[in-house]
Amino acid sequence: MTSNDELAAVLGELAMLTKLADGSAQSFRVRAYERAVDAVRSLDHEAADMTATELKQVEGIGDSTADKIREYVETGTIAKLEELRAEYPPELVELMRIPGMGPKTVILVRDELGVGSVDDLRAAIAEERLRELPGMGAKSEEKIGAAIERLGLHGKERRTPIIEVIPVATQIVGALDAVPGVVAVEYAGSLRRFLETIGDVDVVVASTDPVAVTNALLALPVVKDVLAHGETKSAILTAANLQVDLRVVRPDQFGAALLYFTGSKSHNIELRQRAMGRDQILNEYALADAETDAVIASATEADIYAALDLDWIAPPLREGRGEVRAAADGELPALVEVSDLRGDLHVHSTWSGDGRSSLEDMVAAASARGLEYVAITEHGEDLAINGLSREKVLEERALLEELRAGYPDMAILHGAELNIGRGGDVDYDPDFLASFDWCVASVHSLFDLSQAEQTGRIIAAMENPAVNVIGHLTGRRIGRRPGIDVDIDAVFDAAAETGTALEINSHLDRLDVPADLLFRAHARDDVRFVVSTDSHHTSEFANARWGVLNAQRGWIDRSVIANTLPRDRFLAWVSSVRNR
Repeated sequence: MTSNDELAAVLGELAMLTKLADGSAQSFRVRAYERAVDAVRSLDHEAADMTATELKQVEGIGDSTADKIREYVETGTIAKLEELRAEYPPELVELMRIPGMGPKTVILVRDELGVGSVDDLRAAIAEERLRELPGMGAKSEEKIGAAIERLGLHGKERRTPIIEVIPVATQIVGALDAVPGVVAVEYAGSLRRFLETIGDVDVVVASTDPVAVTNALLALPVVKDVLAHGETKSAILTAANLQVDLRVVRPDQFGAALLYFTGSKSHNIELRQRAMGRDQILNEYALADAETDAVIASATEADIYAALDLDWIAPPLREGRGEVRAAADGELPALVEVSDLRGDLHVHSTWSGDGRSSLEDMVAAASARGLEYVAITEHGEDLAINGLSREKVLEERALLEELRAGYPDMAILHGAELNIGRGGDVDYDPDFLASFDWCVASVHSLFDLSQAEQTGRIIAAMENPAVNVIGHLTGRRIGRRPGIDVDIDAVFDAAAETGTALEINSHLDRLDVPADLLFRAHARDDVRFVVSTDSHHTSEFANARWGVLNAQRGWIDRSVIANTLPRDRFLAWVSSVRNR
């Protein structure tokens, strides 16, 4: 069965390749595919079960797109997609990750300079050929070259942003899970540990019929090349040049195999050393007695950790950063789960220029998720394209007041996402700011300032009594835009002093605050965080799971995540911070 996640991934690829075909990220066809992605993700049933006529009745799915969905469901491919893939290979598409390399520029450098990859582009920059193109110059050339270096897009070991990997991995896992004889299947490796970029995808399957699993993998539409093919080990390359390694094991070995292939290498070494100290052997098949080879545990990871007298260690923690010692001593953080989140505090609607669901639909979706509170945070007036004027703010506030009557069990906060200026100034005057229930302040510009300037502007915003939380702290877009350079310890100190929270943004292309910076704060109990989705569409409320995994990877204890508080306690906390 073709899942909605698989269809959304295919439509997303169509949108990306159409940007190159149309020479624009905002063409009618691109927007149509992007709307269809949102529509498919929002369905509460499988699009694959719907006829073309039924699909065309879904808001956001046009006639042409509905036909393409049916074509994919029935044939496993879309002729137009295959045509675009042939014309725009993954190496060329990768160029669009680079700031300054929009669709038109990518086609220009291909046609005029023969550039078809990042390495080709670096060579053209080194030879100062880019500056000769229309609309380019020495400064543009220098900026693009610097961006390539900052993003690490060159070199032999290329890594793919997690937002591009998750849909592919989910599609493969879902397809293999439906194969007869499969007992369990999960992706492993760095993806399961929730690294922000991925080298390749490891998939572990427990099955009584490994040949059937291998054949099912090789038959998937996503497969471009077969790199290796065996009864229990196979490797394929997807259309996007992502390598996927498959390992099939017996059901009783699944836990050991999943543990081994999840890694990390450092974590596995520590576990093996602990086993050796107890006259045991741990490998990809089992934890066993060193002398008799008698299996002690193998079926589940939990069994193996328990047999080693360790608390369960969640995959995002498995990096050899002290988690084994902490598990032995009962000192692992109490990790947040999606079910712990009582509210979402960064939500947009069509009132913002970039919102894609109505205010009414966003509020209804928040309620449907069982949230006790939600903050509607449209962009502030200083964001010229998407921001709300004061008049529009008051109009939306009046509408929210009407909506509140229909949701007595959910507090609806009227907020704003403010823009942090060069000096830490934000939108609106102090009196107008005081009328909001909740304010997020975020960096949306001036990404190239020095560390001192960036840190100063963040701290100045924190000191504004209207600011409750700093949104997506570094402003990065994984694989596309490096984050601003801040003195993170100074930011943590200011957060503790002012009571301003830091947002853990759940969008897969942000995951901001980055996990490595979160880890710097994990031993502190005086810094507050919120896990927010930054939703622009009803389907994006589900992104909370990614923010939770990022918080886990940063070892953040749920006790310092403010939106785990029940409604009354949360509102009391907001009031106390506002009155600091």
